[in-house]
Amino acid sequence: MNGYWYGPYAYASYQPYAQPAAHGETDQRMQLVLRLILEAISDERHDELFYDYLLSVAPTEKEQQVITGIRDDERKHRRLFRQMYTQLTGQRPPMTGEGEAFQKPASYLDGIEQALMGELKAFEKYRVIYKYIPTQYRDTIFEIMTDEMKHASYYNWLYAKNK
Repeated sequence: MNGYWYGPYAYASYQPYAQPAAHGETDQRMQLVLRLILEAISDERHDELFYDYLLSVAPTEKEQQVITGIRDDERKHRRLFRQMYTQLTGQRPPMTGEGEAFQKPASYLDGIEQALMGELKAFEKYRVIYKYIPTQYRDTIFEIMTDEMKHASYYNWLYAKNK
């Protein structure tokens, strides 16, 4: 291990010179992609609700604007993941977690920290999707991944500003 924590997706670490996948392995990879996309749909919905809460307690108009932009990106990501799932499977993704509530953080600052860590974890998950998804979807996944890094930067700024 090189000292970096890769979270629960370390099993899919980057292998630049891996051999082409056998047919069964390709099916397994696609099943992994579909499972992670379904998780992403649910996660993006949870994030949207969580960021609605942060928006309601943000102390300044500037912070509200930043969180609104992030929340709107999460809505876009959810829509894009739903479209990809439908295109890949020919079926609409199941509606799961729609009525889920989230746990309010102990404070605004705790919520910002939780949001920052969530954005970084999402990036790790989306990196696995990027690796195994058919090539024609990679630009979309790349856009989502770069949005997540942008969000992490904004939450880092918000955290430092409010610390």
